[in-house]
Amino acid sequence: MGVVVLVTGVARHLGARFVAELRRRPGVDLVVGVDVQPPKQSAEEPAGPLAPYRFHQLDLRRPAVARVIAEHRVDTVVHLSVSATGLGSTHRSAVKESNVIGTMQLLGACQKAPGVRRLVVKSTTGVYGSAPRDPAVFSERMQPKDQPGSGFAKDASEVEGYVRGFARRRPDVAVTVLRFANIVGPQADTPLSEYFALPVLPTVLGYDPRLQFVHEDDAVAVLCRAAAEPEPGTANTGTFNVAGEGVLLLSQCARRLGRPTLPLLLPAVSWIAGLARQTRLVDVSPEQLRLLTHGRVVDTTRLRETFGYRPAFSTPEAFADFAAAQGPGLLPPERLAAATDRLAGLLGPDRAAVTPAVPNRPRRPRS
Repeated sequence: MGVVVLVTGVARHLGARFVAELRRRPGVDLVVGVDVQPPKQSAEEPAGPLAPYRFHQLDLRRPAVARVIAEHRVDTVVHLSVSATGLGSTHRSAVKESNVIGTMQLLGACQKAPGVRRLVVKSTTGVYGSAPRDPAVFSERMQPKDQPGSGFAKDASEVEGYVRGFARRRPDVAVTVLRFANIVGPQADTPLSEYFALPVLPTVLGYDPRLQFVHEDDAVAVLCRAAAEPEPGTANTGTFNVAGEGVLLLSQCARRLGRPTLPLLLPAVSWIAGLARQTRLVDVSPEQLRLLTHGRVVDTTRLRETFGYRPAFSTPEAFADFAAAQGPGLLPPERLAAATDRLAGLLGPDRAAVTPAVPNRPRRPRS
């Protein structure tokens, strides 16, 4: 008998893509999707043999998920519904309940299901926070200088705590926590992608944070590898940072998009962010504002050497693919790049601020 996989959060773009890829994988007998809203119907069904798919519309905060796990004899659970935004509600308390209470209900159902053998949880590098006293690079064993006090990062931190408790109670279950950097791609639907879609990007005066990204193709590939048995010489249990190699400064991101920046004092940017949230123009949360002030970089050595996966897209390549799908900015990126190169030449190599070069390498074919 093959694997039966239950996936939460299938109404979102990443969940839908993961389900479509999972159904193509050999050895998967059935994929069960769970979400509070039905997923959007895709324009065309993927070609080739596909594993059957069943969808259950339910709220993870209710105990009904235990019945679904028992009904389909699920042995692998992939939890993707921990998110910065909610479906059908933008109220912060509802999002927190869905993230934390929903995870508690799911873990309780998994604990009572003797057939569950593998659990994969999507988390975020936001659990490290963003603070001026942070180390240059975070590894999985490091603790943040300032614990996240609110928002999605605090939800993810609490979720990881409950997952660690579950792992102690069910040592027979292989548990994987994936801390993703900001996911980008042609169809990215994250709050940060909404920020980059603004015609003018408000920034904090005097700060140019370092950012990391992971392409949605790599995110799906990592999830598929985590949901399967580990390949020889690798291990896919534990906690892993997931990000493309290299970094980008926020100013470099703006130039690649052709978006002018508007540097403002931090109180002014905070006021604009609050106004944008109230008018639902864009959801720039306080934690995202801290990221856009202090930045965050994580170490991905364990992802490459232990997990056995090297992202096909570096951080600059992932952002370039995202930028290519965006509308043209007010300033042509080519002219901005040419002007920046001329300025760097005038300043000289010692004063030109650049990020570490990332060597080009052939991309792996997309699955």
